Amino acid sequence: MSQWFDTLTLWLSANPQWLGLAIFLLACGECLAIVGLLVPGTVLLFAVAALAGNGALGLGETLLLAFCGGLLGDCLSYALGRYFHQDIGRLPVLRHNPQWLNSAHGYFVRYGIASLLVGRFIGPLRPMLPMVAGMFDMPFVRFFIVSLLAGLGWSLAYMLPGWATGAALRLPLPEGFWPQAGAIAAGVALVVGISVLGSLRGQRHTCLLTAAASLALLIGLMVNWPHLSQLDQGVLTLAQEHRSSTLDNLMVLITRLGDMHTQLAAAVLLCLILLATRQWRTLGLAIGTLLGTALANTALKAFFARSRPDVLLEPLNSFSFPSGHSSAAFAFFLLLGVLAGRGQPARMRLTWLLLASLPAAAIAGSRIYLGVHWPSDIIAGALLAACFCALSLGLVQWRTPLPAMSARIWWLLLPAVTALLGGIATWQFSAGQLLYRY
Repeated sequence: MSQWFDTLTLWLSANPQWLGLAIFLLACGECLAIVGLLVPGTVLLFAVAALAGNGALGLGETLLLAFCGGLLGDCLSYALGRYFHQDIGRLPVLRHNPQWLNSAHGYFVRYGIASLLVGRFIGPLRPMLPMVAGMFDMPFVRFFIVSLLAGLGWSLAYMLPGWATGAALRLPLPEGFWPQAGAIAAGVALVVGISVLGSLRGQRHTCLLTAAASLALLIGLMVNWPHLSQLDQGVLTLAQEHRSSTLDNLMVLITRLGDMHTQLAAAVLLCLILLATRQWRTLGLAIGTLLGTALANTALKAFFARSRPDVLLEPLNSFSFPSGHSSAAFAFFLLLGVLAGRGQPARMRLTWLLLASLPAAAIAGSRIYLGVHWPSDIIAGALLAACFCALSLGLVQWRTPLPAMSARIWWLLLPAVTALLGGIATWQFSAGQLLYRY
């Protein structure tokens, strides 16, 4: 397998004109029933994304090709299940490996539509769940809408790291960039590892350990941010290399979702719904996470008084470290991820957190793209939110686990929050109230 992998990547390096087709086909195969279980698509997608980032394809093209390929794989899997129904278990591969189908069948029966959204990020389930949805005659329109949403997040999560790595290798970055990037990546991996391993093993105080690890890494950033100039300048240079007018407009729209007034309105709405439905412990978790993060961010900004990058022609007056957009977005969406995972197995809880991190990461990334924040500001904001979210959850669950919210509350909460965020961001963007000049 290793020799085949090396041969493919070398051939694509010598023939970059086929790289777009390779991304499309690999993404399709990764999401195609049965095929996705047999081919190491995740590793291959990272490799071809790195080749694309090395100058062969732009980020938008790479994400679009992966998205379309994955969507085609979903639809083909759905059609396969719809055609064969229960007889699909008689296929030779599935007959000899019944656990593949049984696992996906169990998840779909238990979680329904949510399984398609969450399962897209769980390797063994990703190629099988669309087929199971077809077996159960799920309406195609409903399936297609969920696949669209899941595919957007999946293409971003699976292709962006590889593409960014390839782009970084191509640029003449500062000498100390890679050691600093490696140190930060190792610290973040340690925090994530503590949370993941503790959750999978059912350790009682995992939340408090995660909060402590996040705080330790945050303190490290506070002490060392003046010495991270190579990392900050390198990532900022990488982002500015790929500016375009079309992407500028999209990033302004995304960054509006993290504006103070938008996040404040969303937080108030969330707390009011929890208050009206008498979710007292959940309300305590929300207040501890959102209010604690906001107050700490304000205090740290005033203490460090770090200047923003000089990319903007009309710089903002507020300070930079840590990023308010990053901390507010991660606090809000991580809170939603925590609530969505209540009462579910550890693997599903972690996947919900991953899903919740995607819109927050998009908001945080837009700040780097627009040149409003340094990368270390963004990382510090995310760690601050993770610390308060984990600490609040640990305290709320000190005696008994937090129960899951009912479907009735979710059907009230999600449409209201989505309408509020989308409405405010669209109105501000269409009204031309832009704080950024390019």
